Amino acid sequence: MSKSEKEQRERLKVLQGSAEEQPRLVRFGRLVLFCLLVVMEIVVAVSSLSKWMIVVPAIAVLTVENAVKMWALKSYRLKIICYVLDTLLLMVLTFFSAGTYISVLYIIILSEFYLNQSHLRNSIIMCACSIVLFLVMFALKGVMNREQLDVWRLLVDMSNDIIIISLHFLIFNFTVQIYRKNREITAALKELNESNEKLRQANENLKEITALEERQRIAKDIHDTAGHSITTVIMQTEAAKLVIDQDPSAAKKKITAANLQAKHALEELRESVHLLSGLGGKSTLKDAVMEIVHESTDGTDVAIRSDVDEITLCDAKSRFLLNTLKEGISNGLRHGGASAFWFELKEEGGRVNFLLSDNGSGMELSQLKEGFGLSGMHERAESLGGDVWFVTEPGEGFEIHMTLPKDGA
Repeated sequence: MSKSEKEQRERLKVLQGSAEEQPRLVRFGRLVLFCLLVVMEIVVAVSSLSKWMIVVPAIAVLTVENAVKMWALKSYRLKIICYVLDTLLLMVLTFFSAGTYISVLYIIILSEFYLNQSHLRNSIIMCACSIVLFLVMFALKGVMNREQLDVWRLLVDMSNDIIIISLHFLIFNFTVQIYRKNREITAALKELNESNEKLRQANENLKEITALEERQRIAKDIHDTAGHSITTVIMQTEAAKLVIDQDPSAAKKKITAANLQAKHALEELRESVHLLSGLGGKSTLKDAVMEIVHESTDGTDVAIRSDVDEITLCDAKSRFLLNTLKEGISNGLRHGGASAFWFELKEEGGRVNFLLSDNGSGMELSQLKEGFGLSGMHERAESLGGDVWFVTEPGEGFEIHMTLPKDGA
């Protein structure tokens, strides 16, 4: 089977389908056409009683053949054979009948043909061929009756029938095309609605998955940052207890660092609770940075100078920058013994540059062992499309450098 035949067969399946799948209008239309065909065959037979031995068998064959074609045949090839037989039988009836209402039979047969065509071209060809054969058979009938052939007179006499067949072609096919387009639009709208429903369901599922992932991330953040901070507070206070009698000054520094770490942990817990409850912070990134600075310096001997631009970032990047600032201050106090910090947050060339420097003891960069906090900075920065690196020397303090892309960059 060729590709074109397969396509034609598929179109017929769509247009015709089984008796249960066919639209009521199409099934009703075929029933009406068959009833009209039977009625007009009776009229033609009654008007041609003088030649009933030819006309009646031809009408009987035409009736049975159309019943089989309309309700029994599914193959397009077999239908083509039936259309050829229709044409031959109509030619016989045109030649031997009295000619009364014979054009109506053509119209009924053509109507059934038009219903089965997906291309208007085939309908045009069939209509033109039917008109030509209609005229030829009437001309042959006149010649056989020894009438002088006058083409012009033949056209004039048959003009009404030709006009009726032509108007029927225009009106019927226009109606069929509108009906088919309406079915296509209805099917497309139904498919679109189904697709929209699937997209809505997928979007709901995506929202649930996203919310679950965000909650898991926040839970991990609570476990990692706040838990780590509280552990550090415990260690600092335990260390302060051990040296409070021998070195009160050192104990005071440890208690100060522990107090600051506890404040940061409390703030992280509050932020996480707000995120889990769906309440986002209303302050700007700069306000949040300055709040951390004030919490770290109020009531302590820690000094922090800063230069911060007004920058707008998504929640994930903002939260990461703030956590990095807290972690950097806590590490500087705890490990480096720092008492002063310089913090800078600048926007340049579509990127945000972060710098935190302290006056702590520093160390050899080759001896730097990235524990939980520093390795977490690397992983989070890379996931956000940025980078983190550290600069330190013995006696020169410790610096955290970070760069992140601006939203949409």
